[in-house]
Amino acid sequence: MPHFQIDYSANLDAVLDMGALCEAIRATAAKVDTFPLAGIRVRATRVDHVAMADGDAKHGFIDLSLRLREGRADDVKQDAVTRIFAALRDFAEPAMQTHSIALSAELREIDARLSPKFGNIRDHLEAKK
Repeated sequence: MPHFQIDYSANLDAVLDMGALCEAIRATAAKVDTFPLAGIRVRATRVDHVAMADGDAKHGFIDLSLRLREGRADDVKQDAVTRIFAALRDFAEPAMQTHSIALSAELREIDARLSPKFGNIRDHLEAKK
């Protein structure tokens, strides 16, 4: 872990490249020392049905959920969510000059006992060295 889930309003497809946003988040996460590279996952899900604020369809949103296994100190978690949210803001800032967009992020800590994981990505990362 960490796993990043981006939910975004469909009206942003025309103004933001969500694949590029996923890569921007991944690249930022890769620079956070406490995040194992092999555990980073970033995915984006378009939300087609949205009602926001005054009901005007022009409003859009990006909601970023960051899930981490437990065990990191509060200052490490604060630094991580601050850096990731800054990457989101920097990415969205040009579009926010002309479009109504709400940004949010939340870090959730996961109880490792209740969240089994298995994979061989680390084996393949090592093979590249």
